[in-house]
Amino acid sequence: MRCFYSQDLELALPAGHPFPMEKFRVSKDMLLEGGILRPDEIVEVKPAGGHLLQRVHEVDYIRKIESGLLDRKEQLLLGLPATPQLFKRCAVEVEATRLACDAAISEGIGVCLAGGTHHAFRGHGEGYCVFNDVAIAIRDIQSRHPNIRIMVVDTDAHQGNGTAALLKDDPRVFTYSIHVGRNYPTKKAESSLDVETTRYVEGEMYLKQLFTSLADALDKFAPDLVIWVSGADNHRNDRFGQMFLSLKDIQRRDEVLLGAFVRNRIPVAVLYGGGYNREAQFTAKLHRNTVATAKKLAAQYRGL
Repeated sequence: MRCFYSQDLELALPAGHPFPMEKFRVSKDMLLEGGILRPDEIVEVKPAGGHLLQRVHEVDYIRKIESGLLDRKEQLLLGLPATPQLFKRCAVEVEATRLACDAAISEGIGVCLAGGTHHAFRGHGEGYCVFNDVAIAIRDIQSRHPNIRIMVVDTDAHQGNGTAALLKDDPRVFTYSIHVGRNYPTKKAESSLDVETTRYVEGEMYLKQLFTSLADALDKFAPDLVIWVSGADNHRNDRFGQMFLSLKDIQRRDEVLLGAFVRNRIPVAVLYGGGYNREAQFTAKLHRNTVATAKKLAAQYRGL
């Protein structure tokens, strides 16, 4: 199973910044040290080319990011400082997602050890999301496979508003998002299917909503590829997720979803999504567990 990563994913942030930028490196190290992944299964990637970014984003917005010319309001909306390194970091993330999707199509499962920047819109970023890696990857795939049916499954605790807006009205794409209804973003976009949970939903109720609604969506749409924004912010100790799932609940989510994709021979690209756990390195642990489940099931996919 190939996983895509770059050391450039870790961007220096001001002290006390709430985004756990180190989670990408830490989760990668956990996967290697635990023997879950071999070094040769982690592919170092370079930044995506500007032509790929322009398939989704406005040229002026891309140039603003590249030159670090976001004004204070734009930086506050984005939640990240506009530095020269920001463009490279986020272009690398786009490429890692794009390659994970290609690996999924050819091998059954591909993993981006980052990704899921679902709050980025055509002309602006928000919620720590600069470029919408999911939408860019989809437009790239469609340029080579115009009739492919792609489903975005977003189980991050927050709605993928940017992804929903960018992919709306494309009959080849189905956007599914299960999230807390009264949580960020305040203004929701319209996904193909939005499943709203109550604040601090517990595991049993959440999993019932997820499994029932997603099974129906998969049956009706019948995708050729799933791009899964997994999310680690569903955990009860997350600062921003406002869900109340346990470690076992999230493990159950991962096993059932990935198991369903594998049994039905649906290629799946796994992306991280958000996570802001109060306990240091716990977000990285949750991401590591998701990748470990994917690795276990990748062998089953090949054997079917």
